[in-house]
Amino acid sequence: MKKIIKLISIFILLLAVSNVFADGGKRTGTAGAAELLIPVGPRGIAMGESDLVSTTGIEALYWNPAGVSSMTNNADVLFSHMSYIADIGVEYGAVAANFEGFGTVALSIKSLGIGDIPVTTTINPDGTGQTFSPSFITAGLSYSRMLTDAISVGITGNFVSERMADVSASGFAIDFGIIYRNLADVNGLNIGVVLKNLGTEMKFDGSGMYQQTVINGVTHFTKIDAAAFEMPFNFQLAAGYSPVIDEQNSLMFTSIYQNNNFSGDEYKFGAEYGYNSLFFVRAGYLYSDVDDYLYGFTGGVGINYEVEGFAFKVDYAYKDAQFFDGNHVFALTLGF
Repeated sequence: MKKIIKLISIFILLLAVSNVFADGGKRTGTAGAAELLIPVGPRGIAMGESDLVSTTGIEALYWNPAGVSSMTNNADVLFSHMSYIADIGVEYGAVAANFEGFGTVALSIKSLGIGDIPVTTTINPDGTGQTFSPSFITAGLSYSRMLTDAISVGITGNFVSERMADVSASGFAIDFGIIYRNLADVNGLNIGVVLKNLGTEMKFDGSGMYQQTVINGVTHFTKIDAAAFEMPFNFQLAAGYSPVIDEQNSLMFTSIYQNNNFSGDEYKFGAEYGYNSLFFVRAGYLYSDVDDYLYGFTGGVGINYEVEGFAFKVDYAYKDAQFFDGNHVFALTLGF
């Protein structure tokens, strides 16, 4: 009973924090560090980015760290590649370990590959012959624990680094999540709450912020003071239901309401069909009333195979996008 009261108190606290930081689009365009919003993991992407309450193990790291504690293996390793918009590649790797009596600890890293960009100036608008390669890296440390058979919590601390030519910015953000399983004693009915990207402000600095001018034959250097920007905070309220069919067939339905501090609200829906716990087909849909919202339908497939204590998973997802080519996501997960 005490743990239930604590859970209710945490839910109330999360709702209060979300009201402070997420203004439902009133501060549209005020946040930076947009790489934090690029999802990882084809299973969740294929389900419309809506599975915050049923995803388990290392796959849950990005979506809801509370789900990592449900890992069935002693250790999991995940590698993922996404073909993102405008020829940008997103590489992601994670490792998680289960410690009996303590919980689950995980490390993750995400990197954007943008490639070389020609350097242009007002004097050389067609290029100077030089290039620079932007660097966007997010490194995370996560901890997750089962409080009871029904309740799990998790937290991730992310270090965010951005570098473009001679300027850089860094910051720290936290993700926090809760999952409550089998709500009201209904088997397969789960709910969850996630706060994402609650963190410090970031500000670009470096030698590239200095501008050279020549006045009366004298060279001067003036520093441009960059404006600070916030992390793209959002609050997510999720629900999922897995009806009982039979031993060979499984079905799952998921949904999310997402409130952002940088854009309008989002609504996400997904479904997954599984056959014999081996082959899976997934689909989803993302919606927002923002006129230039990029995304809509998603889909994907997955294969899970286990033999003699070794788990092997291969997943693929496709995410439709307006104005750009769709996103293709691949992942390999190994469990020991």
